[in-house]
Amino acid sequence: MEKLAIAARGIALELDLSIGHIADLVIEAEGRRLRPLHRAPWIDEAATAVADWSPGTKGLSGDFLCAPFSASDVEPAPLHGWPANSPWDVIENAAMPGGWRARLRLRRTVMGATLEKVLILRDGHPFLYQEHAFIGGEGELSAAHHPMTAMRAGGRIAFSPKRLAMTPDASLEPDPTRGRYALAYPGRTEDLSRFPRADGGSYDLTAYPADGREEDFVILVEAPHDGPGWTAVAREAEKDLFLVLKNPAELPVTMLWLSNGGRDYAPWNGRHSGVLGVEDGRTAVGHAASLGDNELKRMGVPTAFRLSPGGAVRFRHVLGALPLPAAAAPADILAADGRITARLADGTSVSGAFDDKFLASE
Repeated sequence: MEKLAIAARGIALELDLSIGHIADLVIEAEGRRLRPLHRAPWIDEAATAVADWSPGTKGLSGDFLCAPFSASDVEPAPLHGWPANSPWDVIENAAMPGGWRARLRLRRTVMGATLEKVLILRDGHPFLYQEHAFIGGEGELSAAHHPMTAMRAGGRIAFSPKRLAMTPDASLEPDPTRGRYALAYPGRTEDLSRFPRADGGSYDLTAYPADGREEDFVILVEAPHDGPGWTAVAREAEKDLFLVLKNPAELPVTMLWLSNGGRDYAPWNGRHSGVLGVEDGRTAVGHAASLGDNELKRMGVPTAFRLSPGGAVRFRHVLGALPLPAAAAPADILAADGRITARLADGTSVSGAFDDKFLASE
């Protein structure tokens, strides 16, 4: 595997250049080394050579860009598109004042567009700052980030204000001989602590169960509010707070992939458990669905970017982690004056250096 390794004071990452996935992210804080991103257990196994698995499935790790998100049913490509399944070239890789900056370019085009990725690490900041740019091209394209974390003993989750949560018409694993699911499909609620279950009960989306055995997918729609959109995951056993931040005007939905031992077939084999994907995007489920009539569009939520020859579409994203002295549930996030502060439900708070201008609309 050819990797790009970059670092700044207190933070380092490795990116798999063959598929554009972040292979590792290490944050040094308070004498600890935090590793908030997930790496699939089968990556180093010989079985990953099975022909019908996409490159992105074989190397599933960290975070990657999906373009389109889910099915590539407009322009032929593997699941989540070529950005998550094909090589990237390093165009720039150098120190900058107060940190490090790398710029990469996808070898393939997407809907005729050249895709560039910028990765920025800042000294003393426990965050990766990313920007993606589709340069040129034509037509409409859905896109989403795909960061994943994993919890050995579950955790608690908090979000910036959301209008509602909803599931698609069909579950990820409808065949009981292959897997299981917990949520109702379709289903929706404005109360994230009470999402309809398939068995008639309710499911708390703010709590990740340590003993679940299901595979689920739910879409959260951002509500109007000031500041960035965010998801905060307090990992119980790991005693850290995984943070994912976006500009809601660019990426208006957050999709949760709850992969908790609910798939019994290879390569999952019931062992892909405790994994939470926090997938911020401008998309419906699948490229064709994103371009056509869909429920999100009917709610006034954009589900694709419009590309144009001679133009460029850019959007930004941030992820990182802070240590937690105890497994306290997050309650609120404040980003201002070069800091980010997570207020916890027990009345305490944790904070770190943060570029609060990075996600602001120009």
